Amino acid sequence: MAAARICCHLTYEVEGLENLPKDQAFIVLSKHQSAWETLSLRVILPMQTTVLKKSLTKIPFGGWALASLKPIAIDREDPRAALRALAEQGIARLKEGLIVVIFPEGTRAAPGEDKKFNVGGAMLAQKSGYPVIPLAHNAGEFWPRYSFLKYPGTIKVKIGPVINSTDKKAKDINSEAETWIAQAMKEITTS
Repeated sequence: MAAARICCHLTYEVEGLENLPKDQAFIVLSKHQSAWETLSLRVILPMQTTVLKKSLTKIPFGGWALASLKPIAIDREDPRAALRALAEQGIARLKEGLIVVIFPEGTRAAPGEDKKFNVGGAMLAQKSGYPVIPLAHNAGEFWPRYSFLKYPGTIKVKIGPVINSTDKKAKDINSEAETWIAQAMKEITTS
């Protein structure tokens, strides 16, 4: 993040840190537009783990380093096994006190592109009883996917209110997070 600030004049500001529960782990459902959030959320949020493609952990050096961070590595080729792994490993990580960060769109979406949320994160919330925090940002406007170029400016990160998962169905949790994130994106999108 310091290199982005110095070399690219790219900074960020966070709104809503007060919404993060202080006394328990939780699940973050985050917008996914670029590589920026995969790096910066490590700085912005407390101790965490992420859900990622299992194949990323096999990349020499970088992937091995990722594997040491106790990710929830899933095989997207087998959706049932992926959901099972997410539930088992996710609940274990939450019980360890780690925050679980999930990008429910599954892959990066360009600014203005809306992808349907996958149910995995909401299902983890339903099964575990842990709360969900929705998170929106406009990083893709400054750090586009598949682009070497980074543009100067200030990335806006907006952290939403707690979504209680108790006695809610996964589809309702997902819908609530998706609706909040869509509204927040309208508020922070610059282009």
